[in-house]
Amino acid sequence: MKIKSVEYIKASTRWDDGPTDGLPEIAMIGRSNVGKSSLINFLLNRKKAAYVSKTPGKTQLIQFFLINQSFYLVDLPGYGYARTPKTTRKSWGPMIENYLLKRTTLAGVSLLIDIRHPDTPLDAQMAHWLRQHQLHTLFIATKGDKLKQGKRRLQADAIKQIFDTSDLIQTSSAKKQGRDAVWKGIESVVFPKNAFHSVNG
Repeated sequence: MKIKSVEYIKASTRWDDGPTDGLPEIAMIGRSNVGKSSLINFLLNRKKAAYVSKTPGKTQLIQFFLINQSFYLVDLPGYGYARTPKTTRKSWGPMIENYLLKRTTLAGVSLLIDIRHPDTPLDAQMAHWLRQHQLHTLFIATKGDKLKQGKRRLQADAIKQIFDTSDLIQTSSAKKQGRDAVWKGIESVVFPKNAFHSVNG
């Protein structure tokens, strides 16, 4: 999929305060510090489309990016950072859950997993929750540049086994790897009639 246009639309604290034009949405979700903002900036070929911070837990809003005037890439707050204020964490949970369950334009979810930590319980819980609610899930491994090739292959195999999926997209924002594969996967979720393969594990 060729990215012809990217437009930042808005950020919201409410699931029902998003765009109302009926275009499909693909949500990006993952643990705090999984590299989600960096990956989004890499995908959109923008330096600062999504806010990147050295401190986990800084993305606290639902952010909507309009892609090619045809669908939305949605950046959801990261989960699992204990040092985030308790009041903030309590508000994130219902906000994310309501978005994922009630947003009728949601086509699917991209679950980001740090390839160095395939067995994090929070990621397993999120994957189970997404499957339980029958949400189409695209599995994306981040930070591939942090491991050597042999170790990276072993960790990728572990992710596939733990999350019971045969489809895993490996990426590295730092090394600019995996961009085309991610967009191809997103296209197959957002526009399934145009897809040539399934990415659902």
